[in-house]
Amino acid sequence: MALADRWLLPDGVKEMLPPNARQVEVLRRKLLDLYDNWGYDLVMPPLMEHFDSLLAGAGKDLELNTFKLVDQLTGQTLGIRADITPQVARIDAHRMHVQGANRLCYCGSVLHTHSANMLASRNPLQVGAELYGHAGIESDIEVISLMLETLYASGLQDELTLDLGHVGIFQGLVVEAGLDSLVVARYMELLQRKALPELSEFLESLDIDASYIAMLAELPKLNGGLEVLAKSKDLFADIHTSILEAVAYLERLSSIIQQRYPAVDLYFDLGELRGYNYHTGVVFSALTPVFGQAIAKGGRYDAIGKDFGRARPATGFSADLKTLADLAVGVDENIVRGVLAPEGGDARLMQKISELRSQGIRVVQQLPEDTAVDAVFSQKLVKQGEEWALAAL
Repeated sequence: MALADRWLLPDGVKEMLPPNARQVEVLRRKLLDLYDNWGYDLVMPPLMEHFDSLLAGAGKDLELNTFKLVDQLTGQTLGIRADITPQVARIDAHRMHVQGANRLCYCGSVLHTHSANMLASRNPLQVGAELYGHAGIESDIEVISLMLETLYASGLQDELTLDLGHVGIFQGLVVEAGLDSLVVARYMELLQRKALPELSEFLESLDIDASYIAMLAELPKLNGGLEVLAKSKDLFADIHTSILEAVAYLERLSSIIQQRYPAVDLYFDLGELRGYNYHTGVVFSALTPVFGQAIAKGGRYDAIGKDFGRARPATGFSADLKTLADLAVGVDENIVRGVLAPEGGDARLMQKISELRSQGIRVVQQLPEDTAVDAVFSQKLVKQGEEWALAAL
């Protein structure tokens, strides 16, 4: 690398500078306080772990997105985490030994070998919450509610849409149709791309009952409002009850969420297979018109702890804190700008500076021959008689 290029960051890697870094940190504290108020305990997993541990229950996609390195002490393969969820599952399974519901939250950097989409960085600051030990709809509702509260606390004032799906619909359908693993993999790939002409041609080549071909062809079209649930009940009326149970689950869950958050639009995508390799039930994401991708996402993943020897019901969500901060509105400029104090060691001046700082006010004392620009401060300290007082700039 040329000397002139050493200051450049790798593609897709971003750093935070003032005042954005301060805004992100203020938001981090606010969200962790929110989670604490809901009873979620903070955990801080390490940035790197044994490679296999980081992939527990997460599937091939996460493996491809995880950086590998060799431990110079042991020669073992380590990984830099690309997702904190497997780490939190390990903590719940082996470090805490909680028998009932266990609520955990986190905020930390992750690193990706490639960007998730054109708008994403390769070094997000992942924030999220997970609830272990409860398999009922109540825990899914709690986690979705906390995700929405996270977005509100972040200052997102634009219209929010909650996208809901359930992997049980796809799972039940491919089992009923008797599809083998290779056919399922190809069908999933076409389904995720919404490649309907290719999908139609592929399905016509399958040697299965025509009724299943019709349902498999219809699955990628099952997206929209509440009418999608009614349509799916008619479509899947005569096959395995597990599919109808999944639809009923979405119906009940969405009804409760709509009552709690009437301003949130509901959208259903029954062919959504994001995280299919580890999700076991409802999947959800939040979207806003001002951003082209999901700003938070999650779901149920009851099998994630199985690789750690303790499979526990689990549901949770995560988001990129940097993205939330970028989309936030109403930042208090005075938090960033602070107070300018003159140079010198006057005892009363130093006492006043100490008092202001103890109140949480940012005070910058000028250094000798420093040419601080008044425009970056909102107030300054001036001497009035024997005392020091705040004055506007």
